[in-house]
Amino acid sequence: MASTQASSKTWSPRVGRRPVLLCSIIFILIFGLTVALSVNVTMFSTLRFFEGFCLAGIILTLYALRIELCPPGKRFMITMVASFVAIAGQLLMPGLAALCRDWQVLQALIICPFLLMLLYWSVFPESLRWLMATQQFESAKKLILHFTQKNSMNTETDIKGVMPELEKELSRRPKKVCIVKMVGTRNLWKNIVVLCVNSLTGFGIHHCFARSMMGHEVKVPLLENFYADYYTMASITLASCLAMCVVVRFLGRRGGLLLFMILTALASLLQLGLLNLIGKYTQHPDSGMSDSVKDKFSIAFSIVGMFASHAVGSLSVFFCAEITPTVIRCGGLGLVLASAGFGMLTAPIIELHNQKGYFLHHIIFACCTLICIICILLLPESRNQSLPESLSNGEHYTRQPLLPHKKAEQPLLLTNAELKDYSGLHDAAAAGDALPDSAAANAANGLRSCGSARGLP
Repeated sequence: MASTQASSKTWSPRVGRRPVLLCSIIFILIFGLTVALSVNVTMFSTLRFFEGFCLAGIILTLYALRIELCPPGKRFMITMVASFVAIAGQLLMPGLAALCRDWQVLQALIICPFLLMLLYWSVFPESLRWLMATQQFESAKKLILHFTQKNSMNTETDIKGVMPELEKELSRRPKKVCIVKMVGTRNLWKNIVVLCVNSLTGFGIHHCFARSMMGHEVKVPLLENFYADYYTMASITLASCLAMCVVVRFLGRRGGLLLFMILTALASLLQLGLLNLIGKYTQHPDSGMSDSVKDKFSIAFSIVGMFASHAVGSLSVFFCAEITPTVIRCGGLGLVLASAGFGMLTAPIIELHNQKGYFLHHIIFACCTLICIICILLLPESRNQSLPESLSNGEHYTRQPLLPHKKAEQPLLLTNAELKDYSGLHDAAAAGDALPDSAAANAANGLRSCGSARGLP
């Protein structure tokens, strides 16, 4: 899945959101229906790989389209609605599998709803924001005229001033930006790298908590059933999404991400340290502690860790979609989603080695959470901010204090508007060069007197 996300990110910024979405839907229908006709394991695995490849393109383009079509105040709400719809499908999947009985029928039934997504070509237009950011003004003009005709608007009164500006820019060639251009920026690449590490850590450590709760060492009758395991993890995901809605509303994107990362680190460190201490006490017959106490603590810390780590991964993806400029938004999203895929890839690697190195695996991710807590403080806050269009706009997203400063307190970091107040310094310096000789001589004498007072020549 990580390789498919990384591959899809290179196509969407080049050819647009709609073509990638349409091609991904067509090919996932082809590969998905062919999977149901597999005759051996090799054919099944190969077709499933290409099916995941196409699914990555659908997830990536739909995520970018949602962000670009929504106003600033509604972006997070619409993203959470999409997450709840995905969780609803996850909750319905076991029941659907129980009704179908045969895996081939289930595979065909899962793929059939993608036929309805073919209607997206006529429902969803190309992203006007992306067309304008990449200077495709001819296509943008046609799309604006199409909107005005659909809405029965008068072009002379409703968009007065827009069309003449587009007419002036029609001669300019389209300018598409590659994700590699991000390396030449000063702040943008750092923000994306921090979010990639957060996504890798969140989705990677999620398996550690899931394994602790569902693993062989936890002997709890409630968690021995497959359906109980499945619905427990789905319920934790649902609770995490509900908590994100509340926390992000009050603390913002950066504050919410920081809070959930701290919870993840605490759950991980307590599970690694406190449980080992409890295990030592349970070995003494006079301690009064049994193995069941350790198992209950392990389940409690695992639930908290899964709850918080899912929120960390989801917020990292959403955060990246907001602070990445439109010209490379799919590229930035692809990098963060690919990092999440690499984090999830560590789970089957541990399983293949018969759980050898699991403890070290958990320790590495626990250390990463501590590093991420420090790095999150370097991120900007994107709540109620307009989406950046170009790389220069993305550079304007600078770090603000986590808590708002008082009215009488001077902030340590100045905003872009405040930096403009220093534009007159160059003029003042130039005027200083034109001072009379007497004033310059007095200034020089003053410097000499200061130097002599300090014992300087």
